[in-house]
Amino acid sequence: MAPTEQAGGQSYRFAFAMITTLFFMWGFVHNLDPILIPHLRKAFSLTVLQSALVDSAVFIAYFVMALPAGLLIRKAGYKTAMLCGLGLFAFGALLFVPAAQTQRYAFFLGALFIIACGLTVLETAANPYITLLGPAEKATQRLNLAQSFNGLAATLAPIIGARVILTGGSSEEQLQAMTDSARQAALAAEAASVKAPYICIALVIMAIALVFYFLKLPAAGAGGRAQAAAGEGAIMRALQRPSIRRAVLAQFFYVGAQVCVFSFFILYAVKSAGITQIQAADYLGWGCGAAFVAGRFAGTWLMQFFAPARLLLAYALASMALSVVAMFAGGLASLGAVIGIAFFMSIMFPTIFSLGIRNAGADTEMGSSLIIMAIVGGAVLPLLFGFISDATQNLQYGYAAPLLCFLVIAWFARAELKEARAEATTTPTGSVEACLN
Repeated sequence: MAPTEQAGGQSYRFAFAMITTLFFMWGFVHNLDPILIPHLRKAFSLTVLQSALVDSAVFIAYFVMALPAGLLIRKAGYKTAMLCGLGLFAFGALLFVPAAQTQRYAFFLGALFIIACGLTVLETAANPYITLLGPAEKATQRLNLAQSFNGLAATLAPIIGARVILTGGSSEEQLQAMTDSARQAALAAEAASVKAPYICIALVIMAIALVFYFLKLPAAGAGGRAQAAAGEGAIMRALQRPSIRRAVLAQFFYVGAQVCVFSFFILYAVKSAGITQIQAADYLGWGCGAAFVAGRFAGTWLMQFFAPARLLLAYALASMALSVVAMFAGGLASLGAVIGIAFFMSIMFPTIFSLGIRNAGADTEMGSSLIIMAIVGGAVLPLLFGFISDATQNLQYGYAAPLLCFLVIAWFARAELKEARAEATTTPTGSVEACLN
């Protein structure tokens, strides 16, 4: 497959492996957010809507930082951008220490915002770099493979995080029965429990940054730095490409759907299936996380036989049907529906991304920035999920928000299929496969 391809006699294998570690690490820290939401909700007595600000703090950073990240890549290159992203990532993780010491919810949100700024730079650089690191016709498969390790992180993070952060604390009933001083001490202990895991994350990120500092990354493929340098000031030009415009909209709704599904899963599972938070975290990891990574690997394999846009359409329709089940089913059936959604939405981010920048040429980096900026959907749609849940007093009805998101993704996939067919009618026979992939 793509990571073993060579250009100019230089193997991409080690570079692909190192970039893939970044996919794993940002997947790991993102999937600690579903652990933080119930943890901070209890520690600060938050509503569902207020707890959704965890996601808002994270994903607003993508809106703020995506275009500066794209400009940084143009001016300084992929490697420098990745090092800057790793630095912000580590710094934000270390800020969890003073946030825990002060016991202020706003400080936690600030630390998460800075982490997310680092992740924005990393994703803006790593996603297009992977697509350019080998033959163009394999770009979607290559990105799905790298993103599969992001899915692996989605499996491990809730399982590990729940046992480090959620265990050992007092229940809400116990907190209500305490005196004011005892409750304050218990909540201080709750806040302090996040320090150790985030210090460990910061140390790992600093070690990865050190490796990247000495690593010589191979030049990207034909669409790399030379093209970027030739296409200065390309924001409006990139937006003139229909695929990029559609991908920006689709990615906005996809990330919103993913955040709704993962971030509220523990709250959802406790309510719909009547299980404990630890059991819910295990379902999130071994259920949703494992289904997500399995879906990524399965999708990568299926793309050998089906056009990515066609597979995306089928997966979006399946996710819509399961969202309806998640709204009205109870017990294990409700959990099974959400786990199914995790499987089918697994290929959506990388597939939307790669289809959006397909044949973008000099607009690749700016198109990448615009699509990454659309990740701000993760800040908006969870608020809709929380609003619906609070207004109806039924958290399951919040799945109307992901249902809307998957409808938009189905529209995107259908539009890409229609465009690919139109291109195929005007493209030489030998290039039809490239158009569809």
